[in-house]
Amino acid sequence: MPITLSRPPRRPWAILCGATLLGAACLAAVASDGSDGGSTPRLVPASLATDLPDEVETDDAEPAARVTLGPGGRDLRLAGDLMEGVSARVAALLAENPGVRRIHLTSGGGLVSEGMSLGSLVAAHGLATYVPDDCASACTLVFVRGTRRYLGTGGRLGFHAPYETGPSGRSPVLDPAPERAAYRDAGIAADFVAEALAVASDDMWTPEPERLVRAGVVTDVVGTDRFPDSTLDDDDSPQAARAQVLRNLPVLAGADPAAVDRIAAWYRDGYATGRTEADALDGLHRQAAAHLRAVLRGADEATVLAFGQAALAALRQTTDGSACEAIAGGDAVVIADTLGTLRPSGAGVAALIARARGQGGGRTAVAASEDRMRPPARPSTGACRAGTQALRRALARPLHQAASALRALLLAEPATLVAAK
Repeated sequence: MPITLSRPPRRPWAILCGATLLGAACLAAVASDGSDGGSTPRLVPASLATDLPDEVETDDAEPAARVTLGPGGRDLRLAGDLMEGVSARVAALLAENPGVRRIHLTSGGGLVSEGMSLGSLVAAHGLATYVPDDCASACTLVFVRGTRRYLGTGGRLGFHAPYETGPSGRSPVLDPAPERAAYRDAGIAADFVAEALAVASDDMWTPEPERLVRAGVVTDVVGTDRFPDSTLDDDDSPQAARAQVLRNLPVLAGADPAAVDRIAAWYRDGYATGRTEADALDGLHRQAAAHLRAVLRGADEATVLAFGQAALAALRQTTDGSACEAIAGGDAVVIADTLGTLRPSGAGVAALIARARGQGGGRTAVAASEDRMRPPARPSTGACRAGTQALRRALARPLHQAASALRALLLAEPATLVAAK
């Protein structure tokens, strides 16, 4: 079932330029209004959730990109800025790992000389290139040298003209002949190259995927189920994995911290072994929904009633059939995503979960451990309307009866358990 997880806005463009062997450098971070335009749900890499100022001084340059070998020795993962020495590290990894067939690129750009060198390495080793999220400025010089050029659903490529800065500030736009030659040698359409290099150096052009395919920049637009997950490429520590889980599933802010750590460990282990982003997102959703359902089972009647009211409010708001079925089945992740805030009380769904956790004590952690890999209960296809009607009937009853009915409808409790409460 496609769901849309809450996603923070991506960081605004930040331009950092300095002299290079070719006389130009541009380092840019991607920008967005946070809208995915209906694309496949994605995990949010931490590097895309950090706001930066519009201009970054050259004295405070970003650290060089992190370069790591992916699972099975078939992928290189590069995340960060193309600063001096990055291409040398890539070359060393390729020499030691002849089985590498693809490089994942997540970069706002960097030194043109490094982009050119990396592009030459990609071409010499016959690598495919893959952009799961964003590749801008000098990073595109690497991307276009791939034997196949894959752009992830929702991913973006950013182009602009080169320039350099010095003690006196920004210089006039430089002759982009080296960049033009690199793009043209990669088979990119001449009109596209001309348009890309005509973009002001303090601006950025992010063409639609259709245009990129027509111009020969991208050979394939791929879903999140195609390649190993890259969302921890810039930091795969336990702390980063936990932050990612909470960033993508903010409803877990009110959950048992030990459960969040367990879910984050599962996510991190899957990243290390090559699980796809689609499978990671699905697993995170299933585990979170199972834990939250277990937490709510330990809640008092008033809290269960409030959760039922939240579910009904979400049902009234959604127009998506799959989301409707999930909400009617008590999927707290989809309820939280649909509402954003709990209505009518105004308390957030995460706060409601925190209240329920306090009421359930230690019982919920055990239940969540047992339930963690089961998908949340959902009605059969076409049962959304019936589920809505059942919720309305349950909520119209006196508190005790309403809570008992809601436990059976939303929390998948057996009738014997419900009767015992």
